[in-house]
Amino acid sequence: MRFFSTRNKQDNVSFAAAALSGLAPDGGLFVPQEIPQYTAAVRSSLGTMGYCDVAFETIKPYVAGDIPDSVLEDIVHSAYPFSAPLVTVGDRMVLELFHGPTAAFKDFGARFMARAFSYLRRGEQKPLRILVATSGDTGGAVADGFFEVPGISVTVLYPKGRVTPLQERQIAGLGGNISAIAVEGSFDDCQRLVKAALGDENLRKRMDLSSANSINISRLIPQSVYYAAAAGKAFAGLTDPGGEATPKAKGEGWNMEGGGWRVNTNAADLRARAGQPAILTVPSGNFGNLTAGLYAMKMGAPVKQFIAATNINKTVPDFLVSGDYQPRDSQATISNAMDVGAPSNFERMAAHFSWEEMRRIILGVYISDEETRRTIHDVHQHYGYFIDPHTAVGWNGTDKLLAEKQIEAGPAAILSTAHPAKFSETVEPITGKIPVPVSLSKTMERKVDSKTIPAEVSAFMEMLY
Repeated sequence: MRFFSTRNKQDNVSFAAAALSGLAPDGGLFVPQEIPQYTAAVRSSLGTMGYCDVAFETIKPYVAGDIPDSVLEDIVHSAYPFSAPLVTVGDRMVLELFHGPTAAFKDFGARFMARAFSYLRRGEQKPLRILVATSGDTGGAVADGFFEVPGISVTVLYPKGRVTPLQERQIAGLGGNISAIAVEGSFDDCQRLVKAALGDENLRKRMDLSSANSINISRLIPQSVYYAAAAGKAFAGLTDPGGEATPKAKGEGWNMEGGGWRVNTNAADLRARAGQPAILTVPSGNFGNLTAGLYAMKMGAPVKQFIAATNINKTVPDFLVSGDYQPRDSQATISNAMDVGAPSNFERMAAHFSWEEMRRIILGVYISDEETRRTIHDVHQHYGYFIDPHTAVGWNGTDKLLAEKQIEAGPAAILSTAHPAKFSETVEPITGKIPVPVSLSKTMERKVDSKTIPAEVSAFMEMLY
């Protein structure tokens, strides 16, 4: 498989080169020359395959020639001792992406990436420095994934005062080969500083640099896996029991089944919807997650449509209506990981799809903070289920489009991108105490160790040099 820049289709590189460099030399993002297709046998088995098997079949064609099959098998089994349960909540499904060590969907990309980098750089003597901009969860997942990986150091930039206390401890509480910088600005400022550093020729001569944001293709591709696995299950009329981290409240509407918790499961209704491709709602900020879903769809996963649900940072929903892409300054909200006014991965989306194609595949919707809080309350009140602000944006966005009859009733799943305990400051005043996974309770014992800089390229360069 070869990869080219979104800004130059003439030059192409291997997966290893694209992953290790992060950003293309011209400032573009790497995209595959073609989206591979699942074989008929894999496509028909997605709903019943184990998660690591789906991961192997999904990632394999992208890394062919750089990572042998036997090594890829080891990587996916090491990266994913957890999975992504598809549970039912009321009359819809929720894809729980918070069963990894940092309780956020970023674990799926970051853990694969760390192990792939370790293999691809085997035998290298010169250390690698990874630069990461985060609006919250990416930094923690990358820090955890790369912690104590030999020959690799990570610098995480996050907007000062715009991440939760838990997120800050995940980003800046490990030490060792992980360093953290609090930027006096927005996520867009952090992203701008990282891009400036990655594009600085003098800096690249001094050290090997790469990125671990969703601008890096090696973090984006493994995120396609949970879309394929979930869409396959929905198509087969199947769901999973919840896991240890499933944010449940014991009481009415809950019943023990299959060794875990399900919420108001209607098996007959699920069977009736079998054979229909799913509508997947994606809480969206930088749009890397949705781009990964588009890849899964093009590979053959049974997805009918995507809902791109944003907060008031609605650059892409506006584009889907008008065809005019207008990036803007981000605005702070309670769904802070989605506070992105200039989403990087829109460039990838535009490289693969025209405006007309995007409008057919993606429905855009945006949600206010007031609506987000009300949805957190209503879901907990009706179903005894806790959701974080980002999942609430997706839930409410689905409600809106159903009410407007822009989507039809059928198999619908909302991606739950983070555990609600990561946003307890927002959620608990609405719902009461949230059950906290062990991984998060241990994280709160860490001390924050970070440096603060203004949102200026010169200040960041001074730290790097």
